[in-house]
Amino acid sequence: MTAPIPRDIPEIPAIPGIPVLFPSHVPATAVVAPTPRRPAAVFRLLVALVAAAAVTVELVLGSPLRTLSHFAIQSNILLALVFALSARLAWFARRPLPSTLTGATLLYAVTTGLVYHLLLANEGSSYALPGVLTGTATAPTGWHAITTQVLHTVTPIAALLDWLLLTPSGHLHLRQATTWLLYPLAYLTFTLARGEYLVPGTPARYLYPFLDVARHGYKSVLGNALLIGLAIYALAILLVVLDHARPNPLRHRAHHAPKTGFRLQPPVG
Repeated sequence: MTAPIPRDIPEIPAIPGIPVLFPSHVPATAVVAPTPRRPAAVFRLLVALVAAAAVTVELVLGSPLRTLSHFAIQSNILLALVFALSARLAWFARRPLPSTLTGATLLYAVTTGLVYHLLLANEGSSYALPGVLTGTATAPTGWHAITTQVLHTVTPIAALLDWLLLTPSGHLHLRQATTWLLYPLAYLTFTLARGEYLVPGTPARYLYPFLDVARHGYKSVLGNALLIGLAIYALAILLVVLDHARPNPLRHRAHHAPKTGFRLQPPVG
């Protein structure tokens, strides 16, 4: 038989040195619901479609294997895939893609534009090749003229605008710059191996004149590759520095958010 439970239980005295915790109720307004970013999603989807359309036209008009071997084509395929996936994530307010991937996409797109306009389309350059996608030294015409400008001008500018106006700042890091160089190094290995595999005299054996071993020899080509690699690395560092120095284009949203006891930020894609 158990003893009856007393009705009045004396309060246990507080233990000295331990703060008293008071009950706290979190209001429903403290939880910020994820906000879809429809304008960013639409812009990225349009850029992805434009890049994919330009690549498709080049595949139809030229040799698919040779077309896919161009750095500009590969970088635009990556841009189309990344922007399409980013558009979906932004539309449904999901977690954005890793900055390592988006930063690499930006770097390769900007590199494509700079190499074309500074080396290939520049009349004062010793490596001028305006019709790089067709392998001709003359300016492209017809559909090739449109796709060349889209792949070397429109998409790099669109990638920059997306980074400056639609992407939060401060997400790129210097440690990522070295990782981003792995693809250019792999592409250099691929294009030199491709040139060795093809029979001498094959049209567009080397797709870029500054990597033409048959004309300049390995010493000059490797020197050019080293200079371009250092330029890409410097560009990567510049993008990281600017990413931390530029204002956050999404900061104004935080100012209009309801003030709570929590410092929450809506996900950005």
